[in-house]
Amino acid sequence: MFTNESELEERLARPSTALVADLAGGRGDLVVLGAGGKMGPSLCRLARRGLDAAGRTGDRVYAVSRWTDRAAAEALAGDRVEPVPFDLLGDADLGGLPDATDVVFMVGAKFGTSAAPYLAWVVNAVLPAAVARRYPAARIAAFSTGNVYPMAPVGSGGSVETDPPGPVGDYAMSCLGREQVFAHAAATRGTPVAVLRLNYAVDLRYGVLADIGHAVLAGEPVDVTTGHVNVVWQGYANEVALRSLRHATPEVFTLNLTGPETAPVRRIAARMGERLGRPVTLTGTEAPTALLNDATRCHALFGYPDVPLGALVDWQADWLAAGLPTSGKPTRFAVRDGRF
Repeated sequence: MFTNESELEERLARPSTALVADLAGGRGDLVVLGAGGKMGPSLCRLARRGLDAAGRTGDRVYAVSRWTDRAAAEALAGDRVEPVPFDLLGDADLGGLPDATDVVFMVGAKFGTSAAPYLAWVVNAVLPAAVARRYPAARIAAFSTGNVYPMAPVGSGGSVETDPPGPVGDYAMSCLGREQVFAHAAATRGTPVAVLRLNYAVDLRYGVLADIGHAVLAGEPVDVTTGHVNVVWQGYANEVALRSLRHATPEVFTLNLTGPETAPVRRIAARMGERLGRPVTLTGTEAPTALLNDATRCHALFGYPDVPLGALVDWQADWLAAGLPTSGKPTRFAVRDGRF
């Protein structure tokens, strides 16, 4: 399907007619905070192309990050996205950020936070307060995580948005803190907010499928203790994030964002083995619970993901077989104690 990263980026940045229609109803500039992360560049490109297709060529897309990777920033600039080098933790009032009508908040700290829990809290819960003060009238779509829920029985279909949270560990608790900080801004300033509880985007360079595929390719055992997962094509996740801005309200619009399947890890591993021509070794026994989200509300509003699970597995196997680049950043989806 893909022979290089440029083809993957083009596919990720391809706006649907539904996204274009939604963007056509808005106006003003977009600021993406944390745009240098795994999902940020593709979301910015998708936004730029969607705005152009909607006739909003004069509205700007600002990609805010420290941009330690200058090549990534220059590549975005070549696609008419405006990189903004900015240390979000270094300027308490964030006054140097550009004004905007819409904001997508993608900043987060996860890995290493078990050793430095203060990092999780300052990035995930303190920084959002400063962002909310800087953009009191903007529509804000804030990425969160399914980790705010407790583990769900595998046969339940996963947690729904109205279920009580049950975060385990500093990462999950601080992400719930992020949600509550934005909810405070909504309640006290009338800021329109959408919260997106994402479970495992797949972009081929990283993700749960990449983790499983790497193990199969290397001849390492695949642990099936956490035996079921939710995954979703990153292009769909980014599109939902942009479209969710229309649904942001001071009452806080909360959405589970993932694919429709409760996907068995052992079946994914078996398919990877077939596609890669490698034997598969499993270890562990499937636990009766897993971190699972029910995204029925998301699919009712925005449609089903345009790339189904089977295609994602095959694309991932082919990507790895071709030796194409990966991030080297595992998801650690099998962690069950909240320690990242």
